[in-house]
Amino acid sequence: MATHVGGNKRPLRRRREDGENNVSAKRDKPGASRLESCLDQPMDSDSIHEVIKYTPSPLPAKHYDADTTEPISCGLLTLEELLSWKRSEANPFVGVVPLAPRAPSLASCPRRTLVSHDMMGGYLDDRFVQGTVAEAPYAFYHWQYIDIFNYFTHNLVTIPPAVWTNAAHKHGVVVLGTFITEWTDGAEICKAFLKDEESYRAVADKLVQISHCYGFDGWLINIENPLSEVTVKNTPLFLRYLTDQMHERLSGSLVVWYDSVIENGQLKWQNELNQSNRMFFDACDGLFTNYNWTEQNLEWMSEFSGVQGRQADVYIGVDVFARGKVVGGMFETNKALEIIRKHNFSAAIFAPGWVYETHHDKTEFRKNQDKFWALLSDYLYIHGPASSLPFISSFCQGFGKAIYWKGKREVMRSWFNLTAQEIQPLYYHTELEGQGWLRSRGCPEDAWNGGCSLLLDGLIPATRTSPVCAKIFSLHVPLASKTLVTLVYKPSTGITVSLELKTADASLCTHLDVQDVKLTSVSPAVLDEGHQLVSQFSQLCGNLSPDGWTVRCSQLELRGCALREVSVNIQRDGEPQDTPFSCRVGEIMLLDVDSLQVPPERVQGLCIYDVVWLRGAGTLSESTSPCLYLNATLRWDFPTELIRHFRVYWRRLRGPDPRIRSGELVLVGRAYSNLFRVTELEVPEPPGLLELVVEPVIRKGFPVPERHWGRRSLSYTDDLTQ
Repeated sequence: MATHVGGNKRPLRRRREDGENNVSAKRDKPGASRLESCLDQPMDSDSIHEVIKYTPSPLPAKHYDADTTEPISCGLLTLEELLSWKRSEANPFVGVVPLAPRAPSLASCPRRTLVSHDMMGGYLDDRFVQGTVAEAPYAFYHWQYIDIFNYFTHNLVTIPPAVWTNAAHKHGVVVLGTFITEWTDGAEICKAFLKDEESYRAVADKLVQISHCYGFDGWLINIENPLSEVTVKNTPLFLRYLTDQMHERLSGSLVVWYDSVIENGQLKWQNELNQSNRMFFDACDGLFTNYNWTEQNLEWMSEFSGVQGRQADVYIGVDVFARGKVVGGMFETNKALEIIRKHNFSAAIFAPGWVYETHHDKTEFRKNQDKFWALLSDYLYIHGPASSLPFISSFCQGFGKAIYWKGKREVMRSWFNLTAQEIQPLYYHTELEGQGWLRSRGCPEDAWNGGCSLLLDGLIPATRTSPVCAKIFSLHVPLASKTLVTLVYKPSTGITVSLELKTADASLCTHLDVQDVKLTSVSPAVLDEGHQLVSQFSQLCGNLSPDGWTVRCSQLELRGCALREVSVNIQRDGEPQDTPFSCRVGEIMLLDVDSLQVPPERVQGLCIYDVVWLRGAGTLSESTSPCLYLNATLRWDFPTELIRHFRVYWRRLRGPDPRIRSGELVLVGRAYSNLFRVTELEVPEPPGLLELVVEPVIRKGFPVPERHWGRRSLSYTDDLTQ
């Protein structure tokens, strides 16, 4: 327990996030006053002043951890809470990544895959918006296989944690929250909000506002309680109004209905779309069926008039836990997918966190996760990024044993933050002729950037003379007339590594759902170290000491082409023999040669607010008395589309005592937006003067000059009135 002046006691938890000292995120008074507190700071001065007061935190407990003031994601529990929701009082730490384009687009997918994440009640490590310390967390990284992600809990309103929205959106995956009513309490809620048009429109309007505020794309509506004659009559009207409002407010949004009640209001799962539940399906974007279907249900539905023209909108539910009388489940979930695809329906995979939740050895998580999705891969469809250059990935999965930057450990501890996840490659295990094999997997033992690298390992059989081709990405990226390609890797001895790219005429790829466009293989020639382009790139990168990594640069000169596949070729050196190999791929980057420059933007308007002072047991000081901790929110302006993340630092400045020298910059943590909460930062006793610094780390990896960083100093003194 931490002792506070005035008798207040507040425990300080172990520091969370991916920084040296700790980190967290921020505030929660009405938005207007927050903004005013930021704008009112004298920007003509580099310093603000704080009088230390040990008062209870003014930040709402539902948005901030009570012990550390870290920002957290949460849902809404009651109808009253939903109807009284105000954007001005919402959590400011929201999903910030826009939905990326992908190929093929969702609308052009005839058979889609929805994943509903229901695990251990939800809001676990993933509730910490800025990440947390976690030895063996659950994460999802097979985004290329799915179209829609639903975060599911049994709260009335489930708002997807910001880290999930950010990770999904990077991969072009639509994110749905959940609105659920259940049992007797649920029936009462439905009676209240479905009693008339005014009531159901009020609820729908709040759901639209919440999805818009928190940056996700729609809702799964799950009414699992009987409905009265009045409420069941109004339910399709509620669905239609909600769906229309979502479409009007957010392009590409979805509202999906769960197979539960039927047209007479009975709670009677149908395990199919039929005349009894068609009225709900017709009023929204799709139906998620219950799990106890048989192949006969799917055969019947294929001929049902209500399905015609909308087969992709019927998501056949598959419970990975295999509860009840179901097809497949667990490591036999592929049996269900095989039947679903045979009849040309979409699939809704419920609770794939089974691979984590039911296996005691959490260190085997990656192995179990990869096995599960590999078994399904024959029935899933690969989607890839469809965006302009630059294309960059260092394969970070959003968790790891340390945090790396350019091959060096920046932070030494286990961590979890899905917002840090980068574009994911393909993961697989392939058998080769002659008893050879090839495997692609994430590995946290070493990395170039983030928490893991891509490890390609396997066996080249003695009989094989051609290179082993490891496909890394399927994508759609229009290339510049001159494109710089960089590959960072660590090969085992006895092999030669090269890149193989497959391109297509960009004019033939205007319709991204066209899959039979002829591809041309290109192996870009490696540039020697003296090449002008390599020298320019190296100069921009600054001090690059790979520590065992190879950084290879190539140039493509192609006009009117789009990149469709990226592969790594691995060739045996020497005499034919069975050759085990491994190649750790740290990063792949494709840049427009004309963009090789550090952007001129600088961090502007850095302000500090929602300051909370705490005292507690220290880790940095030798003093036995309680140490002083600063908690505060930082906000600044910088084009976030340019950055991979921001580094946030602090340092002690020369104080009133001239004998005290200014300190060195100390890393506090990483921010992935223009908002960051510093938490549990141990600072010197008052009176004190410190500086908070924000460094943009741009996606291309070129260091930004210090004169472009954001800086703000903060002085603080004791409250002499206490």
